[in-house]
Amino acid sequence: MTQNEPTIHNLFDLTGRAALITGGGGWLGSSLACALAEAGCRVVIGSRDRSRAQSAADQLPTTGNVKHHGIALDHMDPDSISTGFEAALSSVGAIDILVNNGLEPSTHDLTDVSFAEFARHQTNNAGYFELARRVRDHAVAHGKPASIIMIGSMYGVVGSYPDAYEDVCAASPVAYHALKGGTVHMTKHLAVHWARDNVRVNCLSPGPFPQHTVPAEMVRRLETKSPMNRMGRPHELKGALLLLASDAGSYITGQNLIVDGGWTAW
Repeated sequence: MTQNEPTIHNLFDLTGRAALITGGGGWLGSSLACALAEAGCRVVIGSRDRSRAQSAADQLPTTGNVKHHGIALDHMDPDSISTGFEAALSSVGAIDILVNNGLEPSTHDLTDVSFAEFARHQTNNAGYFELARRVRDHAVAHGKPASIIMIGSMYGVVGSYPDAYEDVCAASPVAYHALKGGTVHMTKHLAVHWARDNVRVNCLSPGPFPQHTVPAEMVRRLETKSPMNRMGRPHELKGALLLLASDAGSYITGQNLIVDGGWTAW
């Protein structure tokens, strides 16, 4: 080992750092927030409902004197982004890591989505960008590095199988596919512009991680599309997130890390 080379423990340790994660109390967001907290990070959870955000923050594990915080932040509203980001800074002093995970969903597929709903869904990316820019500007102003992680989707890379949804439920929303494809490319664009600022930008794209409320028949069909023949579990995103958030990924930027059980390898 090279003298003074950091250990694996050192590389993945987030002690002394602070992260802002939107939607940190949701299905996947709660595991992502937990991963950050378990690595020693101070976590700020953003949600439209501050009480829900604080409740989720209170459930996170703590090490030493670390405290976690919940703030009101709606990434679909530029005014809320401004006040929410300032609240995050007031809570922890600095933001070293941003996880753009919150999502206002689209509820209609390509057969019945309206122009207005399709257009509004793309606003999710506008919110992701605005938060990312604020973190970048904050990092540059203080001469510090930062890691920005966009939560994408395998559906930002591949289309869905029509037969997985047929006669069971609506197809995966076309607005969502357009959104996540944009998230993946925005990641690459920001990464090459901000690399000189020591700000890394990466995308973490989950594959099939359905909640328990989705139709069982759809899940069964999706399992047949996966080389691993099963769906993902939220905790299986934790290692990938920490790689991108920590010094373990210090030479990784502009990448889309797909965690999909091999789905996109077919």
